[in-house]
Amino acid sequence: MSRILLISANTNIEPMPVYPLGIALIDAALKHQGHKTRQFDLLYDRQRDVFSLAKTITSFVPDIVGISVRNIDDVDSLSPGNNWYLAGLKKLVDRIRHICNVPVVLGGPAFSIMPEIILDYCQADFGVVGEGETAFNNLIEMITRGENPPKITGPLLRPMGPKDFCSPSWDKALVDYYIDRSGMVNYQTKRGCPFGCNYCSYPLIEGKIFRYQDPEFVADNLERLKTDFSVNSFFFTDSIFNDPNGHYLEVAEALVRKNLGMRWAAYFRPDIIAQDDLALLKRSGLYAMEVGSDAACDTTLAGINKAFEFSRIITCNESCRKAEIPCAHFFMFGGPGENADTINESLANIAMLRQTVVFAFSGIRILPKTGIANIARKQGIIDAKDSLLKPRYYISPDVDKGTMDQQIETAFFRKKDRFFPPKMGQMRMKALQAFGFKGLLWDMILKTTPKRNRNNKKTFFDFNAENIQVNHNAIK
Repeated sequence: MSRILLISANTNIEPMPVYPLGIALIDAALKHQGHKTRQFDLLYDRQRDVFSLAKTITSFVPDIVGISVRNIDDVDSLSPGNNWYLAGLKKLVDRIRHICNVPVVLGGPAFSIMPEIILDYCQADFGVVGEGETAFNNLIEMITRGENPPKITGPLLRPMGPKDFCSPSWDKALVDYYIDRSGMVNYQTKRGCPFGCNYCSYPLIEGKIFRYQDPEFVADNLERLKTDFSVNSFFFTDSIFNDPNGHYLEVAEALVRKNLGMRWAAYFRPDIIAQDDLALLKRSGLYAMEVGSDAACDTTLAGINKAFEFSRIITCNESCRKAEIPCAHFFMFGGPGENADTINESLANIAMLRQTVVFAFSGIRILPKTGIANIARKQGIIDAKDSLLKPRYYISPDVDKGTMDQQIETAFFRKKDRFFPPKMGQMRMKALQAFGFKGLLWDMILKTTPKRNRNNKKTFFDFNAENIQVNHNAIK
């Protein structure tokens, strides 16, 4: 059997540090086959000791090093340099090569989006596309038998099914680290996405069909998080949690039966959910929903191939408001079909969303093999030779980006529950984190209102569009 070092390469902490679930799953699958493993997280280990990677490699002496790549960039067109992460990944591969001479294998969701290009750029030895639990094991077997494996293994001819999923191999030190910084650990109840949003990479990474974990299996794993690691809050990282087949309700029922007393949040599609079902979700621990509304008028929703109209977003939001479940909606401006009229219509529509948080983005990151990449090529926004390794954004030819950005910023100005540009939301979240608050944090903005003392001065948080002003005397 082989000795495998698994590295989580993610160093992004926006909007919060995210537990490296990918290497926890791969670790479990490798151990099941008898391999000896070690997990290494760049965020955790390098913070403790800048030489920790070299120390880990020299002490563990791996036969193979696997690197999980979570992000290519921060998908924010307004971010300086777009926070492109692959230069750091290449340096990591080079650093490993200076320390040891073993095969270096890349995998993870970001790698699966453009595997050949990233592998060539980073000059790693091999890559695994899609679900690594089986594919990585297959690659290791070929390497240990002295065969000459293909540079890229996967995706699997037969995607993993319910009986193939394994329980994550959570690391106690990592769990403690992420709970301390973000207040939660993440979990995935299903893979795949059947919806054809033309900008999205989920179907490319996980397939176009939902594949579900058994609800009791989900509940058992979360119970283990609670009992073995003292975790009380988690986030479901499914592409969308509220699938049309109702699996998400079965998961909620299993959690209710366990009576774990854990809080959770998830990504939701803006569908109509019955009040009884929302009540069930709340009983199971749901405390906030992040809603992928994506565009704010019927024309631009159609432009990104959404199968609903804005009226559904309003209905969804009102249902959640009635159920007292905080919601955050995410909108992208500048997509196909966007023009001066749709911008005005979208901002007016967003204004109708009551008691909710809104995050707005300018432009849509163009990814290979997506519908929006085809549109961009036809419109001359990118050419056929553009690898898209470096961030490129779709902006409708019918809008001026600078004017559009200014309109959004003006519409959101001094609104505590509207965030644009994206860095504004990150600044407010960091301010809350600095005072010890954990979790999603945007839900606190809906719940928190400034209080006044006898001198009519604000004594807690004063939210505005520019920053968070804090009265330090109120915190002492």
